[in-house]
Amino acid sequence: MTELDRRRFLVAVAATMAVSGVCWSSGSKHTLAHADVLGSAPGPINPALPKLLPPPGPDSRVALPGGGVLKQLPGTGDLLAWTVDDGVDSEVVRLYTQFAKDTGVRLTYFVTGAYRSWTENSALLRPLVESGQIQLANHTWTHPDLTRLSQHQIAEELTSTDALLRNTYGVNAAPYFRPPYGHHNATVDAVAADLGYHIPTLWRGDLRDSAVRSESQIIEMASQSFTPQNIVIGHLNHAPVTHVYGQLVDIIRSRRLRTVTLNDVFLRPETSRRT
Repeated sequence: MTELDRRRFLVAVAATMAVSGVCWSSGSKHTLAHADVLGSAPGPINPALPKLLPPPGPDSRVALPGGGVLKQLPGTGDLLAWTVDDGVDSEVVRLYTQFAKDTGVRLTYFVTGAYRSWTENSALLRPLVESGQIQLANHTWTHPDLTRLSQHQIAEELTSTDALLRNTYGVNAAPYFRPPYGHHNATVDAVAADLGYHIPTLWRGDLRDSAVRSESQIIEMASQSFTPQNIVIGHLNHAPVTHVYGQLVDIIRSRRLRTVTLNDVFLRPETSRRT
């Protein structure tokens, strides 16, 4: 089964469960995958390392780029934008969110709206969204390759998740959207921009955990990717990353990086300065 087919299958399962009225409790470990290992505790955090640095203040925010794709943060400095996609597994979303709450790590979630994880975890997630520690952005409704869709279908994918985020969390996720698989073209960008999503957001670092990876592989990729001004992509899909949170945050602390959301770095569109 290809990665694209696998994602389509998981989305279909999520949609079928929603229609059938089957309900999972937010604390259940019997989610879409890896129910046998999700209860493992995260790795310990080294108390000898310094505390996480706070994000820069609002006065340091800069105008959004005028066009093109966002792959890294501007300038030089000590910022790290750790972003995580999808939400296949509700328990992974819960554990990632609890990890952020416990450590102060700032994250941007690119939400695939069809997954039940976004409603199941809303009570835990909403306070962190309201405080700005976790930012929610748009990763479409069913994770299709947008370049293969009609303009109407592209718009439907983005507006469905947009509505979920507004209704469930009270947030406007624009202007950031992440096209699934990183696939986009002029048509996709034009349709998205008409809806307010004019910043296609890709990445320069990758934890490579869209598929199942070993814990050691994830740590190795984090060691390569957690560098200044990087936008790094991870995924809310598989259990192994939840076992190495301690090691991941220790890399950040040892390198004296500041984790930031995209909203920590850039002015909101309505307040962006004209140049």
